[in-house]
Amino acid sequence: MFANTKAFSGFAVDDVPRAKAFYRDVLGLPVTEEHGMLHLKLATGAEILVYPKPGHVPASYTILNFPVTDIEAAVDELVGRGVVFQRYAGFDQDDRGIFRAEGPYIAWFTDPAGNVLSVLQER
Repeated sequence: MFANTKAFSGFAVDDVPRAKAFYRDVLGLPVTEEHGMLHLKLATGAEILVYPKPGHVPASYTILNFPVTDIEAAVDELVGRGVVFQRYAGFDQDDRGIFRAEGPYIAWFTDPAGNVLSVLQER
């Protein structure tokens, strides 16, 4: 039924102008705004809808992952842009906040609304 539709993903934020500045200026994504909502354009060509939600509660799971070829360089660049990496109990993260024990190397951070994002590097 939906095999040929152009499905898209979306998530909520509490402040659209702050989200726009973060995704455009900090992460460097192409961002457009229409009807008070944002469209993030990813390198894959996919678009993500970002919409305002009164009483927004941040996602407690990773909503968007950014694969990178050099996680240390990506983390350092993001830190230089003001991003703070998260630390989670039970995860052995290095001094940059990178978890290397299982799966891809991964480091988590949040957008201004508190939604969890990550950069990750395949081994």
